[in-house]
Amino acid sequence: MFLTRRQFAALAAAAVAYPAGADTDSLYQLHWDLMFGDRAAVLAAIDAIIERGQPDMAAGVIQAMRFGRVPEPLLAGVLEVITGAQAGPGWFDWMLWQEANPQVVPHASFTRIKRDVLLRIDPAFEDFLRPEYLARDRMKIRLEEITWGGVRKDGIPSLDAPPLIAADEADYLRDEDLVFGVAINGDVRAYPLRIMGWHEMFNEVIGGVPVALAYCTLCGAGVLFETGRDGETPFVFGSSGFLYRSNKLMFDRQTHSLWNQFTGRPVVGPLAESGIALRRRPVVIDTWRNWRAANPGTKVLSLRTGYLRNYGPGVVYSDYFASPDLMFPAAVDETRQRQKDYVFGVQTLGAAKAWPLDAFAGGRVINDAVGATPLVLIGAAETRSVRAYAREAGETFETGADGLVTPDGTDWTVTEAALVAADGRRRDRVAGHVAYWFAWDGYLGEAAELYEG
Repeated sequence: MFLTRRQFAALAAAAVAYPAGADTDSLYQLHWDLMFGDRAAVLAAIDAIIERGQPDMAAGVIQAMRFGRVPEPLLAGVLEVITGAQAGPGWFDWMLWQEANPQVVPHASFTRIKRDVLLRIDPAFEDFLRPEYLARDRMKIRLEEITWGGVRKDGIPSLDAPPLIAADEADYLRDEDLVFGVAINGDVRAYPLRIMGWHEMFNEVIGGVPVALAYCTLCGAGVLFETGRDGETPFVFGSSGFLYRSNKLMFDRQTHSLWNQFTGRPVVGPLAESGIALRRRPVVIDTWRNWRAANPGTKVLSLRTGYLRNYGPGVVYSDYFASPDLMFPAAVDETRQRQKDYVFGVQTLGAAKAWPLDAFAGGRVINDAVGATPLVLIGAAETRSVRAYAREAGETFETGADGLVTPDGTDWTVTEAALVAADGRRRDRVAGHVAYWFAWDGYLGEAAELYEG
């Protein structure tokens, strides 16, 4: 244990008395004093929490580890006493414990203290944290696992219909720079990661289709969603400033509901119980050289975004991308992949599967399936590029002279929309995206397959 009996006795001797009742107001005050009280109030709060001895106070103590002034190891000792667990000395450790123990439900006072602490950071968080939205039976995620990502609402500003330029005007780009490539109905666009890392979201109409690219830098995933709704204005998204298991929570500007970036589903707010799931569209990561060669008519994001940022190569999140560690806590099974190994994932027709990017080392074609849907995947690990296409049962593809070839000798041209045979047959593109393993595993886990070919 981090606190000895002697230390606990000293705390008790210095404590001031709290009301004996465990009503919501008095427990709220304990949480508040633990974070913001003077020395006597902090000691009294610790003593009262220990004396009460219930794990439903754990979420508030874990929050105090991050936002209070009491040393983390001291609060870890308090947590050991009230939970009977030993997770580690700091906030990161106990957030992982909390994720692994959903049966520990916080006392009702926690909702109020969590809300009040976050509103002290940014009053605009009120848009997401109205008390009626935070009822436990209305939320699709656990309030105690929502963490502040270090910025205020819209502190990472979205790009809404940003200016584009022709490929030959993009002299700021290097051949090896990575871009998100999108092609819809012949409208071909490139969005460099070195720009999108600063914005993490664009809202666009591409090829007549309203879409949003939600890029979670922390989980290495850029997911392209359709945002249109029958008879209603398309959703427009921004970055809330909150995370859930190291994944960004985006929000729609119409209702201010919070959405899970990885699943495209609303999880907190007016739409949480709507059952809405955004449709995914294909997107690929590739080098500027490769994307431009395959799509010479592409347009590309201009540096004139309207924001002052250092859009230079290797600037945004460079330390994080180079590290094997996570910046925020998220539990992950590393028995099959390391937490920041890249995978390419497809979710379709009630099934999901991920392919380690290493499987495409050197450039490779893989004939496989997700659920009952046969796929052919074309990838190159070195450029983080994978495209997936539907294929017919029993049909196989391999690399040909100028694209792909099937055993019957048919040559197939690879396009962004489909594989196209000389006789006009098509094999349509299937939506998928790259992500760090921890994010894929954290949201899909055992519900998804992992390619082990």
